[in-house]
Amino acid sequence: MGRAMWTSRKVWFGVGVLSALSCRGAELTATNSSSDKPFKLETPAPSLWEAGIGEGFRSSAQNVSMMAGAVTGIALLGGVQAHDLALTSLSYGHMLSHTVGDGRFYRGNWELRGELFGGVEYSPSSEWVIGLAPHLRYNFATGTRWVPYFDAGAGVTATSIGPPDLSNTFEFNLQATVGTQFFLRDNLALTLEARFLHMSCAGISDPNRGVNGVVGLVGLSFLF
Repeated sequence: MGRAMWTSRKVWFGVGVLSALSCRGAELTATNSSSDKPFKLETPAPSLWEAGIGEGFRSSAQNVSMMAGAVTGIALLGGVQAHDLALTSLSYGHMLSHTVGDGRFYRGNWELRGELFGGVEYSPSSEWVIGLAPHLRYNFATGTRWVPYFDAGAGVTATSIGPPDLSNTFEFNLQATVGTQFFLRDNLALTLEARFLHMSCAGISDPNRGVNGVVGLVGLSFLF
């Protein structure tokens, strides 16, 4: 009887040791097969919007816009020729604050922009033009994917357009714009705009009749 009990204890002890070793081996295998780095949940990037698309931008929102279009020249404000141009535009914008005007029809965001534009005149002659301008824009928070805006800008221009409307290479530019963005995604928008463009030298030299036109532009805006 004593020998049988002793043998039984030895068997149970052996089974326990084998079981423990087996569990330990499984733990080591799981540890080796997994990454040494601790598991972390990825935190999603903060939204560019305060409460969804069209509900106003966060004050940290920035964007880059690339656009192209044409200028239909108008002989006015002293100008004697209609200057038709093809233009491209690259601009960067940063919201100046959180959404303002809560509960009002004009709810939206103020934005400061910087623009580099350039192109060619194809009528009445072949010339070139390039310019820089800061803009102040107001974006309306409509609660939809359509975000209309208006802005105004003033800057400097270099151009080969000369008499009878301009006098030398250095000119100033004045711009007034209305447009809209249609957001394809929360950070990508199709942009359409129309602007009035005026170029002159502010009387620094003569002639100073000025170049004027209505600009139509279409492009894409990328937000981040």
